[in-house]
Amino acid sequence: MTLPRDFYDRPTLDVARELLGAVLVHRHGSVVTSGVIVEVEAYIGESDPACHAARGRTTRNAPLYGAPGLSYVYLNYGIHSLVNAVTESEGHPAAVLIRALAPLDGMAIMRRRRLREMKGRRTASGGQLDDASLCRGPGNLTMAMGITLEEHQLDLSGVRLFVEPGGMPVREIAWGPRIGIRVGTEQPWRGWIAGHPAVSAHQRSG
Repeated sequence: MTLPRDFYDRPTLDVARELLGAVLVHRHGSVVTSGVIVEVEAYIGESDPACHAARGRTTRNAPLYGAPGLSYVYLNYGIHSLVNAVTESEGHPAAVLIRALAPLDGMAIMRRRRLREMKGRRTASGGQLDDASLCRGPGNLTMAMGITLEEHQLDLSGVRLFVEPGGMPVREIAWGPRIGIRVGTEQPWRGWIAGHPAVSAHQRSG
């Protein structure tokens, strides 16, 4: 069972909160990868300087103004694909960025993809990636799951890229400033499952 489209047709912070603990699934041919969403960030409207809609509607950001419940995938600095869920009603640009996952299905292929991308760069564990590191960070999780610009504007209630409820019981959610941006950092619109090891190292506890 996937989350229905009307799940996303609500205030962005409500959607962000309830995505924590749900499962993001990517199905590409016979390969399925998935992970529990443990960290998210909200981007809300033209008044949010960190939102892609801050300068008004353009060809690039038009999906943010469209129907809720679609994916918004873009290249960050021309390198990594980042995946978002479009939220709120049409004409109100907003989205939730998926920042980190706790891997579930397809961990072997996730690890191969990540190590291939790293091209021999050493990690703290001597060149290996532990499970919590596989999908920590929005660029790492799309690399691990094989999510690219081909997944842009997909129905998140469909069969290729979708979200299922109930992947993990959530006991405590923490909120703090968004990271990896230069403006809008004062907004406490990054949410995460407190204490989870797959959350960004900036802050894993409340």
